Amino acid sequence: MPADLVVAGCIAMLPGAGEGGRFDFVADSAVVVRDGVIQAITSARDAVGLPSAERIDARWQLAMPGFINCHTHTPMVALRGIAEDMAAEEWFNDWIWPIESNLTDPVVELGAVLACAEVIRGGVTSFADHYFAMDRVAAAVTASGLRANLGSAYFSSQGAEGRERSLDFALRLRGAAGGRITTSLTPHAPYTVDDSDLAATAELAREHRLLVHIHAAENQAQTDSSLERYGVSPIQVLARAGLLDVGLLVAHGTGIRREDLAMLQGSSGRIAVATAPKGYLKFGWGTTPIRALRSIGIPVGLATDGAASSNTLDVWESMTLIALVQKSVEADPTWMTARQALDHATRQSARAIGLEGVVGALTPGRRADLILVDLTGPHTQPLHDIAAPLVPKARSSDVLTTIVDGRVLMRDRRLPTLDVPAIVGELAGRITELVKRRADRSIQDYRAEGYDLTRHPPPRLVASFAAHQQRVVRRVVVPYGRPHRGCHRALVQ
Repeated sequence: MPADLVVAGCIAMLPGAGEGGRFDFVADSAVVVRDGVIQAITSARDAVGLPSAERIDARWQLAMPGFINCHTHTPMVALRGIAEDMAAEEWFNDWIWPIESNLTDPVVELGAVLACAEVIRGGVTSFADHYFAMDRVAAAVTASGLRANLGSAYFSSQGAEGRERSLDFALRLRGAAGGRITTSLTPHAPYTVDDSDLAATAELAREHRLLVHIHAAENQAQTDSSLERYGVSPIQVLARAGLLDVGLLVAHGTGIRREDLAMLQGSSGRIAVATAPKGYLKFGWGTTPIRALRSIGIPVGLATDGAASSNTLDVWESMTLIALVQKSVEADPTWMTARQALDHATRQSARAIGLEGVVGALTPGRRADLILVDLTGPHTQPLHDIAAPLVPKARSSDVLTTIVDGRVLMRDRRLPTLDVPAIVGELAGRITELVKRRADRSIQDYRAEGYDLTRHPPPRLVASFAAHQQRVVRRVVVPYGRPHRGCHRALVQ
């Protein structure tokens, strides 16, 4: 039978022996795809007479695994540039969460579709998303042809409903889009989800074999505040809830301490961390301790976070930034080489979102998620070393072709699956709707130092606070959990 696709004449980036950023670059190669799987990687000469339904001439192009964005909020591209140059607390409380409380399902889907177009053009073939109205995001992923791990975010302020919705979504959508969609349970963070909800999430993850995707130890201020107020770090909170004994993806982790590392190393779960360096530079958060995590065997995947904070969903940019920032913070120019950065963007990212052995490498038997990168630009020449032009010289605009499950989603920079001008036009018509802010309907309150609802009830809750006091206190006043102004939302509405 003919192959479905043959990519011929390329330079193939193949995994070398061992771990730690070892790759072989083999010229005059061909990638043979059948039924969405890489069937073989052979020589271009051997592939000349091979019959195929589709063939791509990839001379002077690098065939490599598609990048994986391990933590993002794709619908937030609709909020790109809406709030800049401010501290995280102001960014969340005064802008993002008040706006998000008014987002409609159609806007969420439009944002997700536009994000899918952006990541395809940037050479990303998979992403892990953590947001609301996730059925709409799943629809965007299905239509775009991408692969994604999706989770419906929840806060303890939503009561048991939020956690139940997250589980319902994870079970309903697991394996959707022909298996391209996998799912997670996604509690927002230890400062917005209390101990009992975190423990319940760990039990559900264990019972249903689901990944848990959560923000934790996002910055040092959060960790310091947690230690001062409760005597434990955010990572210790996760351990106490049993979340270190299941599959866990920790977003950010710039506040991870030396003491936390021993706890992570001794855990029985499949722990990983997602790092999104651009947002940390903007908020002045420091950086994820990648070298320390790598030394104890914790994979660190690359991410962008949402475009409202990072401005782009460009994993190439993230790869360049970790290479440069890590050299600076470690004061070691030999650390975070180009090959190591490529390893984080591919193999380690696949491990982080639970797709190890499925994607992340050009290997027979893995899903055919690959990209073709133009190496002829003046900014990448001459080619003394194939890896060197990729970090930090190459750009996302050098990606010519993006393939997922053997299906071409972009060829020669054209997107056959998505009408970008139509998406942008429809989203532009909703700008007025997007910028509405109502602070009294904010989803949650972000305060690094915590917020005690029993002493500082929000204005709209005052009238009904007495009637619901016992219920509210039981839900949110716990040894570690940080009550927030958003806890009133389910009661008021």
